[in-house]
Amino acid sequence: MQSQWQIPPLCEIPQWFLEAIQKYAPQAKDNYAAQLLWRRGVRDSQQLAGFLNPDSYQPSSPFEFGEEMKWALQRLQKARESQEQVTIWGDFDADGITATSVLWEGLGQFFTPQLQLNYHIPNRLKESHGLNCLGIQQLAIAGTKLIVTCDTGSTNLEEIAYAKQLGIDIIVTDHHTLPATRPPVIAILNPRYFSLNHPLYHLSGVAVAYKLVEAMYVILPDVPQQSVTELLDLVAIGLIADLVNLSGDCRYLAQRGIAKLQQQANANTVTRPGVARLLQLCQRSGDRPTDISFGLGPRINAVSRIHGDASFCVELLTSKDPKHTQHLAMETELANTRRKELQKNVTAQVKKKLEYIDLSTTSVIVLEDNQWQGGVLGLVAGQIAQEYGRPTILLNVETSNSRLKSTEIQNFGIVSPQLPNSPTPNQSPVIEKNQNEIMARGSARSVGNIDLYQLVNSQAHLLHRFGGHPFAAGLSLPAKNIPLFREAINQQLRQQQEVSLTPVIEADLVVMVADLGKDLFRELKLLEPCGMGNPVPKILIQNCWFTEVKNYNIKDFRRRKVQYIKTLFHICDDSLSKGFPGVWWGHYKEDIPSNQPCDAIVELDYNTISRGYEIRLIALRPQDENISYVTSQLGELLVDWRSQDKESTTDNLILLQQCPWSWDEIHRGVQSAIASARKLALAYPEPDRIAPEEVLANLVGIAKYLNRTQKKVKLVQLEEKLGISNPTLHLGLKVLNALGFSVNQDGDMLRISSLEAASTTPEEIIAQFIATVSEEQFLKQYFYQVPLPTVERCLIS
Repeated sequence: MQSQWQIPPLCEIPQWFLEAIQKYAPQAKDNYAAQLLWRRGVRDSQQLAGFLNPDSYQPSSPFEFGEEMKWALQRLQKARESQEQVTIWGDFDADGITATSVLWEGLGQFFTPQLQLNYHIPNRLKESHGLNCLGIQQLAIAGTKLIVTCDTGSTNLEEIAYAKQLGIDIIVTDHHTLPATRPPVIAILNPRYFSLNHPLYHLSGVAVAYKLVEAMYVILPDVPQQSVTELLDLVAIGLIADLVNLSGDCRYLAQRGIAKLQQQANANTVTRPGVARLLQLCQRSGDRPTDISFGLGPRINAVSRIHGDASFCVELLTSKDPKHTQHLAMETELANTRRKELQKNVTAQVKKKLEYIDLSTTSVIVLEDNQWQGGVLGLVAGQIAQEYGRPTILLNVETSNSRLKSTEIQNFGIVSPQLPNSPTPNQSPVIEKNQNEIMARGSARSVGNIDLYQLVNSQAHLLHRFGGHPFAAGLSLPAKNIPLFREAINQQLRQQQEVSLTPVIEADLVVMVADLGKDLFRELKLLEPCGMGNPVPKILIQNCWFTEVKNYNIKDFRRRKVQYIKTLFHICDDSLSKGFPGVWWGHYKEDIPSNQPCDAIVELDYNTISRGYEIRLIALRPQDENISYVTSQLGELLVDWRSQDKESTTDNLILLQQCPWSWDEIHRGVQSAIASARKLALAYPEPDRIAPEEVLANLVGIAKYLNRTQKKVKLVQLEEKLGISNPTLHLGLKVLNALGFSVNQDGDMLRISSLEAASTTPEEIIAQFIATVSEEQFLKQYFYQVPLPTVERCLIS
């Protein structure tokens, strides 16, 4: 699909700001870094100093977590003094693996590893993210009295209650969505309790785990045998691999961690032989965030994608045994090689299926296959979503051989008799409710400003499980529901007004080929580490052509070909007679037009193998006089009145007065402003903080009133009264149906009548409604507090 390319307007940069940048990049000629930093909201001297130099940043104390941190430390001290068994419950992705490693090594300074301290990581292919009752039961049998989660656990209310029944206390360290009410745990350390502008708000799982260890070092300073800063390389790996917003303490920890990671590439300073070997295998030096995002992170993630069980990755990252970690690193590398081949094969199969689909009438791509490896579906879905400009959902349909049966519980390790009050196989969250029903499981990825969470959640009645955020999600549903799900979710997106399915790429800079190289690289490196909220600068090169174009299959560490392609080339334009080297991953040489001028969007990089600068090609299109570039002018269109007094004259403004819950609502306002040649004022007040249970009670109270009076009500009136969106209201109407109300809709009017006995069990749909209201309230708080520069970037990305 043809994407829309945007060029941002030049900003007026104050002289003091330019001079400050010059101190860090004296070779800078065209103020590229200054333009980028200013556009990204770095606009005062203190903020600039802390952004560019971690020595000038004041990190937050771990005790910012307040009473929760105090309770966590008290329980850990009690466990230490009483010689209780403590188990770390981790997760199988890179953030979860590094978080487990940080707690294993950090708490291992206070508890004897393998005697008092152990860890458990769920199997990606057999278990889901989070706590599960069978695993908790196994730990109880083994004598665990305290579980410390990392990167998971905030919403596992049933599992937490079950652990309590078995006499196990839980400390949660996590960064995912919060439940409507605080879970019954000893402590919960989750940065989502902070305000959006708090420097700890964006911490990933590994960073939260680090803060807990950091606090232990403060209260028991004489116990540890190594500095807590020795953990920072692990923190950097998890932070960058998890794609969190690298601002505040996240950026500081990543900067410090990358500096520590560089030590592993030096034979004289190696402290983690497993990490050192991984860096060798991916031919990286550890001094760049891309060494993690393209090197270490994918390799750690590949283990669970291919094998399911990623437990050995903790040994790989923490063991001091060079011979043992050499073997584990090789296993990790082989898993990543297999992952690349699987990803390439599944991508090709998805594209083959897309040839038989009318994309002109398809808003959401939903495809299924019983041969697709579930571990790579998220990667492929993201690739397809970006290439085709549509949200993409890919599902693996289980076969009779792959279905998890109750007899497989023994394979999970539960071989002892059941404990009192333990769940039977039919009650376990690992077992499907209907053992005879064929299930489909998969991953979803969004594109542009489409809120994937709300989109998929609108079809929750067709799903078995679902979780995620606006950009990515995982889901399962009965296979028989797929056709209806596909049709309904496409209809849902088509009904969401003017959602543009045209991919948009914003070029941060426009340069000539002669500008590429060391000086520009060093200037742009000031922005590192890059990530969410601070993306790698994209460079537009116009009227260029390509020479020496060749494609190769990459080779693994044994020099064997891997079915994963890359194309090498030199890019040229009129500014330089000799071309500049580059690579285009996943593309063949035929994808590059020959004998035709092109425009290219690239990223500038340094190749540690060839020890030279090169570009990574991101997007390419033949130059055409009819193709124009859209200049992003959002900075001139948006006015922020969320925390200010409103002007009396609003004739030249469109007011957005209701707090939005998705990017689409802001996008609609922007489109209206552009069409009417006016500005859009974000003029909504702070949303009310009403407990989701109270929202449900209000809904039921209104239903009783309408039933008693036989009055009609407009849907929009109900939405405003309850403070919820239209999709959430429709879910609430399903709750009323489950409670026995008769709900009749006539256009935009609603009648509720004849209270009858409930025909279905309402608990599940009620829990779903409460969770949806909670997530929507979180999103509204986000849109009330999100900085204006972030709004601008997200609307054009």
